[in-house]
Amino acid sequence: MNTPQPPDPKDRPARLSVGVVGAGRVGPALAASLQLAGHRPVAVSGVSDASRRRAAAMLPDVPMVSPAEVLERAELVLLTVPDDALPGLVEGLAETGAVRPGQLLVHTSGRYGAKVLDPALRAGALPLALHPAMTFTGTPVDVQRLAGCSFGVTAPEELRLAAEALVIEMGGEPEWIEEEARPLYHAALALGANHLVTLVAEAMELLRAAGVGAPDRMLGPLLGAALDNALRSGDAALTGPVARGDAGTVAAHVAELRKHAPGTVAGYLAMARATADRALAHGLLKPELAEDLLGVLANGADIDGADGEVR
Repeated sequence: MNTPQPPDPKDRPARLSVGVVGAGRVGPALAASLQLAGHRPVAVSGVSDASRRRAAAMLPDVPMVSPAEVLERAELVLLTVPDDALPGLVEGLAETGAVRPGQLLVHTSGRYGAKVLDPALRAGALPLALHPAMTFTGTPVDVQRLAGCSFGVTAPEELRLAAEALVIEMGGEPEWIEEEARPLYHAALALGANHLVTLVAEAMELLRAAGVGAPDRMLGPLLGAALDNALRSGDAALTGPVARGDAGTVAAHVAELRKHAPGTVAGYLAMARATADRALAHGLLKPELAEDLLGVLANGADIDGADGEVR
């Protein structure tokens, strides 16, 4: 007896033609994930050579056209341009008549909600803000990483189910974000993800300067464990000299950084102060040890480079 095969995604009802305006790292990945769900990428626009190469690699045989032509061909349009370019793009497309009534217009900016699409809404489009909380490489691995990725979703209430359904089709998990909360939501993600890259890159540079041959291999297990502990336990996961109140060790750190990597001192002091504040607030840093530590941090610029002693 033959086992029935699941239907091909392309045979599902209500499949949409998909266009991408802005072939950066995000747009082609989202379009490729929608293609796996049975939707049909039909057009993409991009300006730089890198954008064109990326689109050709991730959306082969999909024609490169102008933004207006993308909207002409697609029922679902992904606006995947930088945040600062988004309002002008939407206004320009609406003013030139490129937006069609009933067209799904999706932007992927974390900063903005659905209101930035108001010019298109007035032209009859259906506005959705779907922001993947993921860092993108511009390669096919991004499509795999979308599985289980949270999306910040903002849309008119009547379109909420449609927005969440699209996220689920891309393999993501929808998380509703109110319009007025979008800037705070985006700031939180930038604080965690973007600053993490800076911190890790600086840590690897310092380890190389200290003679470590494979800083990535050394940091991998340590940072993986720290991230897992932080996600599970929050501030209770704090460890290290700041949380212990080891003022002398922190002073020695700052002295060494001033000698070998002065550009990192300001960041170290700022993060150490924030860590001390949180450790104090959660009872991890003993008040009697905090005074000397906070003194070191306050006078970080006056630390003697030879022995780490505060002058």
